[in-house]
Amino acid sequence: MDLKPLTANLSVSAQIQTSDLKAIKDAGFRAIICNRPDGEGADQPTFNEIATAAKKQGLEAMYLPIVAGKVSDKDASDFNQALTSMPGPVLAYCRTGTRSATLWSLGQAEKRSLADILAATKAAGYEMGGVVRRIVNGGKTPTDTGDASFNVVIVGAGAGGIAAAASLKSRQPDLEIAVIDPADIHYYQPGWTMVGGGIFAPEQTSRTMGSLIPKGVHWIQSAVAAFEPENNAVILDGCRVVKYDRLIVCPGIKLDWNKVEGLVETLGQNGVTSNYRYDLAPYTWKLVNGMMEGRTIFTQPPMPIKCAGAPQKAMYLSGDAWHRRGVLNNIDIQFNNAGGVLFGVKDYVPALMEYVKKYDANLNFFHNLVAVDGPAKKAWFDVAKPDAPVERIEMEFDMMHVCPPQTAPDFIRVSPLADAAGWVDVDQATLRHKTFDNVWSLGDVMNAPNAKTAAAARIQAPVVADNIIADIRGGSAAAQYNGYGSCPLTVERGKIVLAEFGYGGAMLPSFPKFIVDGTKPSRAAWFLKEKMLPPIYWKGMLKGREWMAKPEKIIAK
Repeated sequence: MDLKPLTANLSVSAQIQTSDLKAIKDAGFRAIICNRPDGEGADQPTFNEIATAAKKQGLEAMYLPIVAGKVSDKDASDFNQALTSMPGPVLAYCRTGTRSATLWSLGQAEKRSLADILAATKAAGYEMGGVVRRIVNGGKTPTDTGDASFNVVIVGAGAGGIAAAASLKSRQPDLEIAVIDPADIHYYQPGWTMVGGGIFAPEQTSRTMGSLIPKGVHWIQSAVAAFEPENNAVILDGCRVVKYDRLIVCPGIKLDWNKVEGLVETLGQNGVTSNYRYDLAPYTWKLVNGMMEGRTIFTQPPMPIKCAGAPQKAMYLSGDAWHRRGVLNNIDIQFNNAGGVLFGVKDYVPALMEYVKKYDANLNFFHNLVAVDGPAKKAWFDVAKPDAPVERIEMEFDMMHVCPPQTAPDFIRVSPLADAAGWVDVDQATLRHKTFDNVWSLGDVMNAPNAKTAAAARIQAPVVADNIIADIRGGSAAAQYNGYGSCPLTVERGKIVLAEFGYGGAMLPSFPKFIVDGTKPSRAAWFLKEKMLPPIYWKGMLKGREWMAKPEKIIAK
């Protein structure tokens, strides 16, 4: 007997026997629901037999039989009503538990998000892909799917999505392409570090989404609820269905602010800020500019995160501002990193350590932020050093810059496209899905072992475009991605350590050393970051102009 919890009040299981009822009672259950019709299997006890044994144990029992594959809307409603009326916890069973899990899923459609429902059923070992459209439709069978169909559908209109659309259009202008994204505003997120350092104004980092969608590309302004890759379909909120010949998945990454207790309530006040949000980056600069003394903490959560250098960029620019104002000696800088190294590519660490020393910053490794009390100016960290028990410590602060925990978006994590960790599962060279051969992915959401940066998406978009065009023409993959990512580490105002690297930490510099030596701070790299990269982003990458981003071709052997 394997009882699988969906909620604290409901578990489901495969067929039970009369001999199981005592153990069910002892496990704390107070009622059972039978969702399997009598006579479905030769070795199956009847409901009356089960009910009689249940009564002896003081358990309530209800018979709500469902024919396999024929769960009606009324069945789901009746099941939901039974859960409300019966004493809990409740155990529901059928032949395998699938019908019971399906009934619960449909009954919860108007109470929980699709992602929560799919996560609960998936954790219990049940896939609800077959009823996704009904869940999205409030638990009811859709009467009108309203299908639209395109040659290529792109989920996400961030850096990767718009760049991929533009690159495809530049290669084959007659392609019917749709981009799905609910947002009105598109952000140049790499600029937020500069906003937090008092260098850029916030408005320099935003444009209206409509002004950036490439000409001739359809923009569907909606959120995605789920994927049906076996049907070549994307399900939107409201149960609209968009069909595709080929799919590109690039919705970015989820910033999980709620994972740190008390953080959401105090962001933007009490000295707690983050350059990972457009509206908070100006507050970072306000705090830095006004700080005369005290302790400041910069946090970095467990990997993966987008732009792994951003937490320390904030530290360096803040330290530089305090140094220039002559107050650095009065400020205690703490860098609390959940990981065990300052930067993942060792070649750049010596230059960074010089600035750690310059700003007299304390590096606290294996320190993961778990809670914050803004009004009290206190934060708690779990310290998980190797071969040592986890210790929770308290630290006081006057200012704290937080990098939030990050994960794949909910609708990705519970989809058939995800790997066990929740990321879109791709071949790291071609960026094609490992299971569904008409699906590709790029940007922060996929599981290739590269740095999650806009610079990576700039290189990935042409690779995906080349490979989709090759696929349309009946060929094999034409281009490969080498893992390139770039992290311009703003170590002081006017100087940057330009980290450029690929898979395995291989150095992949874009310029000869006499122009930019990436392992040393340079003014040339700062000029690139401040003056060159924004127009390259807006006028190059998002327009399909692949400056310094031509795909590396796959050489046939």
